[in-house]
Amino acid sequence: MADIKVIIPAFNEADSIAHVIADIPKMVSEIIVVDNDSTDATAKNAREAGATLLKENRKGYGYACLCGMHYIENQSKQPDIIVFLDGDYSDYPEDLIKIVDPILNENMDFVIGARKKALREPGSMTPQQVFGNQLATFLMRLFFKAKFTDLGPFRAIKYEKLKELDMQDKTYGWTVEMQLKALRKKLAYKEVPVRYKRRIGVSKVSGTVKGTIFAGVKILGWIFKYSIK
Repeated sequence: MADIKVIIPAFNEADSIAHVIADIPKMVSEIIVVDNDSTDATAKNAREAGATLLKENRKGYGYACLCGMHYIENQSKQPDIIVFLDGDYSDYPEDLIKIVDPILNENMDFVIGARKKALREPGSMTPQQVFGNQLATFLMRLFFKAKFTDLGPFRAIKYEKLKELDMQDKTYGWTVEMQLKALRKKLAYKEVPVRYKRRIGVSKVSGTVKGTIFAGVKILGWIFKYSIK
């Protein structure tokens, strides 16, 4: 049986993190929550829910993901698959089974949980999120002939392939960096439609003007950087 570990970056997700952990399928060997300098009870609630708790005081989604990866690199036994999942309970953690299935049974390297409109709860994605996703994936199709339709954060990748990507982004560009590097490395990838609901609490990215602008700049920056290479 494949060894699957989950990394959950979390900043001020005290009200949601235990729900996320509880709904993750039992096929996962370890749930790693990276507390990204929260000021609430995120760390306490994650630990009590049974997760491995790490602390990353440098704020940034990418910083938190890299912290989780560094922890795994230093374990004696390496996993087969890494799943990334947000801590806000907007995804359905039980859909992890669908996301890892193409890796387990179709030899895919990388799978994105695509938040298709028909499966999204109304209001679960802001207009700026929808527009940003459409623009980014359009540009990836234009420049790289990609088949991506979403930058969804719920994703699975073979651990060995993840290491090959040499991930660098520390903040908002993490998801698009992974997808662009997967294209560059010619990884076998696939999207799986997943459900999506209104998150618990307010988004730290799309919920603020500053976060929306910074995320947009980061995402477009990565795309144009790779289009020039």
